[in-house]
Amino acid sequence: MQPIIATPGLRLGSADDLQAGPGTYVRNGSIFASALGYLKQHTAQASPTTNAPEKVSTKPTVFVSRRKEQAAVPDVGSIVTGKVLRINTRMATVAIMMVDASPCKEDYQGIIRSQDVRATEKDQVKMHLCFRPGDMVRAQVISLGDARSFYLSTAQNELGVILAHSAAGVAMVPISWEEMQCPKTHTIEHRKCAKPF
Repeated sequence: MQPIIATPGLRLGSADDLQAGPGTYVRNGSIFASALGYLKQHTAQASPTTNAPEKVSTKPTVFVSRRKEQAAVPDVGSIVTGKVLRINTRMATVAIMMVDASPCKEDYQGIIRSQDVRATEKDQVKMHLCFRPGDMVRAQVISLGDARSFYLSTAQNELGVILAHSAAGVAMVPISWEEMQCPKTHTIEHRKCAKPF
């Protein structure tokens, strides 16, 4: 049976039927999850040796077991999503935010060198026409690089800028593999666009 993942605020049941355990709270007669983790239930059993007159609760206890999440770490071949921090004539510096589909818990930095932007005409790449600070990009890790940065590539068709905002602050729409247009002002800006899935 697939384990149920509880998210904060998820209603787990009625306080009349269940007892609140770790990772939960009671509000208005209902029990809710207060943490992210696996939903667990423990059935209380009265001890046969006890002669105490007080009433012992036999309601099952519901609780959220916090799983230790593995931190996402970029590796060669991983597809990463990140935000362009700065550019110069030779490269773009990217703050890596996600590895494959997992968010990063630590700060990783990537570099897209001009020769890794596209597969053809590598010597004619102008970085300011491919990326701008603030752009969200999808890229592939091609090398572990140096101690500070991973080397990234956007040479494949499905890699490149996935979200960019125009000067008017509106999310632009890709109209070709190297151009995006603002739907408000209709201004066209150059980018190395990622082919949408």
